[in-house]
Amino acid sequence: MIENLPEQNHPELLIGLNQADDSGVMRLDEKTGMIFTVDFFPAIVDDPFVFGQVAAANAMSDVYAMGGRPLCALNIVTVPQKGLPLEAVGEMLRGGIEKVNEGGAVVVGGHTIKGGELKYGLSVAGLVSVDGIVRAAGALVGDRLVLTKPLGTGIYSTALKMDKLSPEQERLFYDVMVRLNSTASIEMVKFGANACTDVTGFGLVGHALEVAHSSHVTIALDAGSVPMLPGVLGYASDGYLTGGGMSNLDYASGKVRVEGDLSKELELLIYDPQTSGGLLVSVPGSRAGDYVSSLKDKGVADAVIVGEVIEKDVENVLIRA
Repeated sequence: MIENLPEQNHPELLIGLNQADDSGVMRLDEKTGMIFTVDFFPAIVDDPFVFGQVAAANAMSDVYAMGGRPLCALNIVTVPQKGLPLEAVGEMLRGGIEKVNEGGAVVVGGHTIKGGELKYGLSVAGLVSVDGIVRAAGALVGDRLVLTKPLGTGIYSTALKMDKLSPEQERLFYDVMVRLNSTASIEMVKFGANACTDVTGFGLVGHALEVAHSSHVTIALDAGSVPMLPGVLGYASDGYLTGGGMSNLDYASGKVRVEGDLSKELELLIYDPQTSGGLLVSVPGSRAGDYVSSLKDKGVADAVIVGEVIEKDVENVLIRA
């Protein structure tokens, strides 16, 4: 789609439309770049304050994935023409502001239109060291892959709509999505990460494909190592799935090879679209264990090594069951 758009050239443009990253970067001076990103989506939870927090955490994640820090944000809101109290919109915006502030940034304005359903997100600007930008296209053979949040928010969201989640699972669902990727980002820069992407709508395999293709390598994922939300495989087995997950599975056809006996439930999980998911970080193999240990010491309890970068094969992703 974007390959048919006019090429964008500017002497200070460092990352633009034709790169695999979800954000653009403009050079401000010799040392500093400005990251620009935007994301918004329909409400996935009933609590407007929590939805605001989730949307803000999700929008800032693209900045964290590049090793940057958020600076400021603009709200983007579609408000239903009827059926939603303005107080609920206010609570949503309050949730977004509080989460942006938690990330050390400020909300400076925004834009609202009327529409058929509630949608919310933010356009975020952040700062990054020009020499320290972590791109999706940078994974090196010998790197290990670290995932910093558990998978399963897409499946959980479907189960929640069907009133199947337990109160404890619902709390965990919210906690995972509102958790910022700031610590994972700061630590990956310290440990010399070569590549990173946040895991969102394309699922773990889809985002691994982006890194593999842009880095000209193959990503080998150990399916049995992926962290997951409690009970999520049972919900997948019971059919609480998303359309996005099935689309991700169809898209990857021909680009993925499976070694071993991969259960259908685990396959559905690694293609499950995530909302405000974790970072998938490609770290030098000699430093990956220390990176994970440092994350756990700092409260990122679910961080785990889920694979490695190998020489490019016919397929871009190898899944080891």
